[in-house]
Amino acid sequence: MKYSYQYPHPSVTVDCVVFTVQNNFLKLMLIQRGAEPFIGEWALPGGFVRIDESIESAASRELKEETGIENIYLEQLYTFGKVDRDPRERVISVAYYALVSSEEQIIAADTDAASAKWFPVDELPRLAFDHKYIIETAYRRLQGKLSYQPIGFELLPPKFALSQLQSLYEIILNKKLDKRNFRKKIQKTGLLADTNETQKGVSHRAAKLYTFNKEKYDILAKNGYYFEI
Repeated sequence: MKYSYQYPHPSVTVDCVVFTVQNNFLKLMLIQRGAEPFIGEWALPGGFVRIDESIESAASRELKEETGIENIYLEQLYTFGKVDRDPRERVISVAYYALVSSEEQIIAADTDAASAKWFPVDELPRLAFDHKYIIETAYRRLQGKLSYQPIGFELLPPKFALSQLQSLYEIILNKKLDKRNFRKKIQKTGLLADTNETQKGVSHRAAKLYTFNKEKYDILAKNGYYFEI
């Protein structure tokens, strides 16, 4: 059966907001556009959804094609549909976000991306489209996520000191946390397992090393919890 469509169809795109922590800075992956509109300007990795693929598949494909980043879990963020957000046509964008380890990714720009690069979130260049607003939305979501899902397993070494975990939270939140209060609360979650080891080769007093309780971590990551920071 053939159907006649009464309404014009907007195009659908995906945008990927990918964060990492490098050298004590929270950073964001951007690509330099190699095609119009906004040629030469920086933007989020993304592009148009093909007629025969899911939105999730499009996000993963565009991210890999434009940056080389692959095999990561992308969480849907929000749908952005301001009428004039794209000068080409009516475009609705479904945005995704993730926090990943940059050391596990080989960055390589391709397709219509002239280059790809990590930028500190507080030193972003001029951005194309409405990507500044998308990034701000993702950053707020990431900061809020710290209170209901554990973060750190993918970014910290297998064995870490509590100071390293606290530093990670401070980098994401962009604020200092009370050392005693943080440690008391994080240890109450049951996320940490004492390795009975201490740091080696440090000039200061060697700190105890912990690892994540993977079983507990997975449960809390799936079901959520409340961690008042």
